[in-house]
Amino acid sequence: MRKIVAAGLVMICGMLAAAPARADWVPPFKGNDTGGIIAFSLAQQQDARQLAVDHCAYYGKVVKFLAVQAYEGGYISFSCRWVPFGANEAPLVTKY
Repeated sequence: MRKIVAAGLVMICGMLAAAPARADWVPPFKGNDTGGIIAFSLAQQQDARQLAVDHCAYYGKVVKFLAVQAYEGGYISFSCRWVPFGANEAPLVTKY
């Protein structure tokens, strides 16, 4: 009985070791109220600036671009801010 269980365990471990590694899939555009990322391949097809502006405007904020990885598989990152840097207006006040 032990030999059967041991053989089954070896077979299961062998099958798991032979399975390819799988990375999680990330959509080409992902974000929330604090910012997001845009895949560089999507930015070559559409206007990345307008996508980010529309996304942040949905939350009543303005966009601030942070970094660009300008190669295939790279991302453009941005943050959504309450007011632009250097604005003369008082910051927005939220009352939760």
